[in-house]
Amino acid sequence: MRCLRALAAAASMALAARAAVAQVGHAPGHSPYRDIRKGHSITGMFGHISGNGGVFGVAPHDGYSYGIRYDIKNGSPIQIGIGFARADLERLIFDPSIPPENRTSVPVKQAVSFAEFNLAFNLTGGKSWHRLAPFIGGTIGMAFPSLTAEDTSGFDFGHKVYFAPAVGMRIFFTERLHVRAEARGTFWKVTYPAAFGHGEEWTTTPWLLIGLGYSFSP
Repeated sequence: MRCLRALAAAASMALAARAAVAQVGHAPGHSPYRDIRKGHSITGMFGHISGNGGVFGVAPHDGYSYGIRYDIKNGSPIQIGIGFARADLERLIFDPSIPPENRTSVPVKQAVSFAEFNLAFNLTGGKSWHRLAPFIGGTIGMAFPSLTAEDTSGFDFGHKVYFAPAVGMRIFFTERLHVRAEARGTFWKVTYPAAFGHGEEWTTTPWLLIGLGYSFSP
């Protein structure tokens, strides 16, 4: 009987010590860490795409984007999602048949639609810190440009697969409502007609995004 009492007392002391260690430095309810709600979220996004459109400036760049993204988060630091966006951009018209000294570049409008898959890793795990949740991530997607009838140079941007590493931050106002800010470097390949004498190149197009998100459970 004494042995059982001693074991029970030891177990009680161990549980008390574990609880004390878990709360070191912060009283219950005052921890800077808060659980990020599991489930689904919808975020409306607004952004700005910059870049120079490649060596000739004929790829779409420089304009604003708007769209929506849908994300799923379980108990892990990983969050996956899909996104759709449209951007109203500009590009230059370049005529390689005109001598360089007489050549002028005319900017024209070109809309581009985006469909993408997103993956993000929350650097604070499944929690926010003082309502902040920084992340790193990456995106793979497809860009669908509109036609530009003004261009007779033979250049066609075409449908493009793109890759975009990203860093960002979510700021939680409540358990459900947050702001999301993200900076991307978007990589896609630009292929030129033979008359341009340049072949192809990979270009980097910066893309800054900010949005308002709402989390919910299914």
